[in-house]
Amino acid sequence: MLEQEPDVAADIFGDRIVQARQFTAALAQHGEERGLIGPLELPRLWSRHILNSAVAGPLFPAGGRVGDIGSGAGLPGLVLAISRPDVQWVLIEPMERRVAWLNEQVADLGLHNVEVLRARGEDWKQGPVLDAVTARAVSALRTLIPLTAPLVRDGGELILLKGANAANEVTAADKQIRKFRLSNVRVEPVGEGLISEPTRVIRATVR
Repeated sequence: MLEQEPDVAADIFGDRIVQARQFTAALAQHGEERGLIGPLELPRLWSRHILNSAVAGPLFPAGGRVGDIGSGAGLPGLVLAISRPDVQWVLIEPMERRVAWLNEQVADLGLHNVEVLRARGEDWKQGPVLDAVTARAVSALRTLIPLTAPLVRDGGELILLKGANAANEVTAADKQIRKFRLSNVRVEPVGEGLISEPTRVIRATVR
């Protein structure tokens, strides 16, 4: 059974809550059959996935162009595109069926700030042009840095959504952090006081 919408969802999404509800309902209806979410996720879809992604929204630069590596079901990319219409989002996903889902949702939700690109992060050909790159539940930080940092302009940011092991991932990625000249690498909890389990975000500046 789908988790009841938490009261705080309307506070987090503001006037974008209608689109957030529409996307959540679509994911609940089609997510398992299309291989986007597991069968155990419905009872925690709002809290564990939608709001977990949305609380990171304020971290992204207004007017910026942001990439989401491995968008999958649209977590966090579509959720962030709903909550931050003032940001341009590039959803980068290699699997055709997931790309089809992302394009369907962009059309159904009327999102004009989203571009869906069928590719892997390492296939990016445009160079370091993005203001920030995000990812959620893709891979360990040491693997993720080489996929994300080359896409970001000088002075831009990695804003990566992680779990409870985030600090250990930073330690384990020391070699990659130095190789890709990342600075001000830190773990920030976001959503404290809003959601029961704050989202841990690894942030780093790309130089």
